[in-house]
Amino acid sequence: MPKTYIKDPDAVLDYEFDWSLWLSAGETITAKTVTVSDGITLDSSPNDDTSVVAWVSGGTAGGNETVACRITTSALRTDERTINLTIRQR
Repeated sequence: MPKTYIKDPDAVLDYEFDWSLWLSAGETITAKTVTVSDGITLDSSPNDDTSVVAWVSGGTAGGNETVACRITTSALRTDERTINLTIRQR
């Protein structure tokens, strides 16, 4: 079940997708795609060998948005994880 976070419409926040426990020894992230639903903006998505960080801004109070991250690894495995954002004025 995807994690759910509360985000203020004016906040610019980072959400980490951590695959360190899922990856095999020596396996690394070689490619990633981060997508967001239409109501929010993906500002950047840096990654290292085991995780991806999605920097997200915007949203409309009362909205529900998603951030999805799909990776490919050095062992040619793929995985995708999604988080839900509830947009609420804080």
